Amino acid sequence: MGRFVNPDNSAFQAALNSRIYVDKTGLIVCMNEVLDSTDAYICNSRPRRFGKSYAANMLAAYYSKGAESEKMFSDLEIGQSEDFKKHLNKYDVIHIDVQWFLINCEDADNVVPYITRVVLDELREVYPEILRQEVVSLPDALSLVKDKTGRKFIIIIDEWDVLIRDESANKKVQDEYIRFLRGMFKGTEPTKYIQLAYLTGILPIKKEKTQSALNNFREYSMLNAGCLASYIGFTEDEVKALCETYKKDFTEVKRWYDGYQLGKYHIYNPNVVVNLMADESFQSYWSGTASYDSIVPLINMDFDGLKTAIIEMVSGASVEVDVGSFQNDVENIVNKDDVLTYLIHMGFIKCSSGKCGGILAAGKEAKISKNDYGGIEIMLFLYYPKCSTCQKAKKWLDANNISYEERHIVEENPTYEELKQWYEKGDLPLKKFFNTSGMLYKEQKLKDKLPDMSEEEQLRLLATNGMLVKRPLIVEDNLVLTGFKEKEWTEKLL
Repeated sequence: MGRFVNPDNSAFQAALNSRIYVDKTGLIVCMNEVLDSTDAYICNSRPRRFGKSYAANMLAAYYSKGAESEKMFSDLEIGQSEDFKKHLNKYDVIHIDVQWFLINCEDADNVVPYITRVVLDELREVYPEILRQEVVSLPDALSLVKDKTGRKFIIIIDEWDVLIRDESANKKVQDEYIRFLRGMFKGTEPTKYIQLAYLTGILPIKKEKTQSALNNFREYSMLNAGCLASYIGFTEDEVKALCETYKKDFTEVKRWYDGYQLGKYHIYNPNVVVNLMADESFQSYWSGTASYDSIVPLINMDFDGLKTAIIEMVSGASVEVDVGSFQNDVENIVNKDDVLTYLIHMGFIKCSSGKCGGILAAGKEAKISKNDYGGIEIMLFLYYPKCSTCQKAKKWLDANNISYEERHIVEENPTYEELKQWYEKGDLPLKKFFNTSGMLYKEQKLKDKLPDMSEEEQLRLLATNGMLVKRPLIVEDNLVLTGFKEKEWTEKLL
């Protein structure tokens, strides 16, 4: 067994050892159905932390000759398949994580030569009589092995698009990498040595003008997840089951994290759901990632009123997106539709099936989720419409052209999780969150009771009734404001 050629199953074992594991081995059943066919070229693209690497590690553990995985899989869904043992640990597997190679290279220019050298060295250990030192091409090596032994390869490439995204301005690296992939997978010869090719990343296959660089691959993405929709990300039923196990309010989880509908499935980001089950607090995930930082310059370009469209989507509106022109790279983004399509693939925007009947195509409507998880944070304005101070605050926001999402503080009162998060990220004492002049505060004699209550008890009390919460309430990034003081709002919001 090697690191990249015929690896062991330790990476997937780590996933199985995790506190929370959701069985996604049905993906293996799908792969077994297409082995050694023209459909055996799969590009499965999803946003960050959607379980892409888990899936790649799972496939490697199942197919690799370098592993003994029967015990590992026998009690999972794949273990009940008729073809379970037929394909179990029967293949030469090459498993490449391009992100790892990029990190461990001093220069991005060396990534492709580095991959070639390391994988060839391991292949020579497996087939020393076939692969002499004069063999310097990886596709040539695979072809020679097939010719001499009749054995085909399963090739799994994780983070396949990292060079497309992170080295978008480096044309030399881009061209060399695309040539490398073409050599591996395009043409007649690769069909002789490829049993299965599985690429996973964020972006679909890169386009070159009107032609795909690898048009023999079947693409599964946020625009068209097809039959793989339920295998990357958690389904709603899976999230419900986790909520029952870990005593979470599914309604609240759905409100925060129900971001995507792929076919008939509502899909949730596994990372945020698992973190919630473990840490018991709702977190804004997207705004704290490097991916969030990378899209801000694109939004600031404001193609064709892009900023306005995004604000509209955050507020619950929909916009039409022509997804056909996007070249599946960052360098050739030239209009609003390109940016919005990129945001769909990155996971910031969800495709809604409402008006278009679920057909994912040009003209598809898109919508940003109205919660922090949706990625583009907009200032939250919680208010009570009948409150004169709230009315003044709202007029002030409008007069200063400040965009916000309004929320009725009583009809949709802040939850314990929200209040805890706002309190922790702001610099206000907890007492500032209480409506000390309100009738409910006085009726419950909270002036005398609060000093003897813990912070958790106070937060849970606040969550019982929006009339207890100081209004208006502003939440934006790391800024939290309670009550309306024009001077303070001018200093901090303008």
